[in-house]
Amino acid sequence: MNTVLIIGAGGVGHVVANKCAQLPDIFQNIHLASRTKSKCDAVAEDVRSRTGVSITTHSVDADDVPATVALIREIKPQLLINVALPYQDLTLMEACLETGVNYLDTANYEPRDVAKFEYSWQWAYQEQFRKAGLFALLGSGFDPGVTNVFTAWALKHHFDEIHTLDIIDVNGGNHGKAFATNFNPEINIREVTAPCRHWEDGAFRETAPMSMHQSFTCPQEVGTYEIYRMYHEEMESLVKHIPTIRQAQFWMSFSPNYLKHLEVLQNVGMTRIDPVMYNGVEIIPLQFLKAVLPDPGDLGKTTRGKTCIGNVITGIKDGQFKAVYIYNICDHEQCFKEVGSQAISYTTGVPAMIGAEMILTGKWTGAGVFNMEQNDPDPFMDELNRRGLPWHCVELTEEQAKTLKVNQQ
Repeated sequence: MNTVLIIGAGGVGHVVANKCAQLPDIFQNIHLASRTKSKCDAVAEDVRSRTGVSITTHSVDADDVPATVALIREIKPQLLINVALPYQDLTLMEACLETGVNYLDTANYEPRDVAKFEYSWQWAYQEQFRKAGLFALLGSGFDPGVTNVFTAWALKHHFDEIHTLDIIDVNGGNHGKAFATNFNPEINIREVTAPCRHWEDGAFRETAPMSMHQSFTCPQEVGTYEIYRMYHEEMESLVKHIPTIRQAQFWMSFSPNYLKHLEVLQNVGMTRIDPVMYNGVEIIPLQFLKAVLPDPGDLGKTTRGKTCIGNVITGIKDGQFKAVYIYNICDHEQCFKEVGSQAISYTTGVPAMIGAEMILTGKWTGAGVFNMEQNDPDPFMDELNRRGLPWHCVELTEEQAKTLKVNQQ
């Protein structure tokens, strides 16, 4: 019997639990744990009401390796699905190594006290997982995750060499709030305010946050949005594993309203991650801000519109220039109807479930620490179409690819 342990009962954990329960032949025994058991119980009740599947819930502090080890030994899962905070990646990897359990996450590790995220800390576990005969899958969300698989699939089927990669993440949804983040506010704001890094001519080049932007028109009448260049972790692994890439950039859409609020919050010090004293108590301003902002898990009730996330890829095939745009469009309201979530959590949670499916069914195998693009993309791409994230691939002219005018077909 396949047993999985999902750690994290936020918006993404809610989606993962529901999507796993939809495949009872693969996910036969599902456990859900977080620091607050009542959150797990609420997710379990939602899953039961939608699917009829019962989930066992637990309380665990994912920062506590011995406590996590004890829970894993009690449950005896084949796989741990980490949808907790990125701060906890290493402790959960340690627990998996100690108990002989495969590991999967959706975002790379970052320390609490430094706004820096990179794969070096997790890649350092390569030899330990290899010697233990365990599979650790990193970044099985959408970006990172699906965007990595899009790139690997394009290389396999459309290119002899990939030369440029532009990952474009547009959220055309409107939640009706004055200011809210679509996933964990602490992680979101740290990511957005970090210096931009893009890959060019064999090195990462650093520029000021949000300093480059342009207009982008999505396909299928999703709309036109302003996209801003920023750093995102999948570029680090993609340029490592696909060395022909000469330039890699990541773009994300932001509304003027979001940027206005973010600027004010930065100016008054509310995005700081260093401690300050307040009434004799040490607090982290960004953590306090997280506590007063809307819970991303509640945004699905009011969010309307669609997301459009995809890759513009150029390179050569049979000695000739070629360019493609591979993308997914996801409807916020349809996601809420299916699993009670907005599309941001859905587009992260579904690929986490598919990554778990790849491991449990033996379609992806190996011993060590793997990024998504190191695996055969075909079965994963097939499952995206079957599990709620259908994709499209269109060819572009050189001018369309260069200017990111992908909608001018």
